[in-house]
Amino acid sequence: MTRAWTLPTLFLLAGLLVATPVLIRGSLVEGGVLLAVFLMIAVTHSPLVFPRPLRHDEARRRSAEDGWPVVYWRPGCRYCIRLRFGLGRDARRVYWVDIWRDADAAAAVRAVNDGNETVPTVFVDGRPHVNPGPAWVREQLARRA
Repeated sequence: MTRAWTLPTLFLLAGLLVATPVLIRGSLVEGGVLLAVFLMIAVTHSPLVFPRPLRHDEARRRSAEDGWPVVYWRPGCRYCIRLRFGLGRDARRVYWVDIWRDADAAAAVRAVNDGNETVPTVFVDGRPHVNPGPAWVREQLARRA
């Protein structure tokens, strides 16, 4: 769990290191903007922007029932962030599984990616698709609507 928050924490610390001298010089607006930018970057790379993750077995079970895709992801992955923001509100119609929280999920991803934890890996109808574009995932969702 702490590994998921390492990168956002580092972004916040970097923001404090960069903004503190600016704030000390008296440039409150400039320092505030710097802090806001680093905070935004930290939140973007945190688990907060993703829907609540499910366990591997629960996501697979639900997907088998309703046909919604299962996305295996990890915090800090820029391709996962691209997929999440590219899906917009449709991200709620996908089951998200954090491979850093679930060893079985990480093993499932390694099994289909030659031993690598390449994310996002999206399972649709039990078939894996590595790093698909948001438009492709939306298309898969539209077929199930």
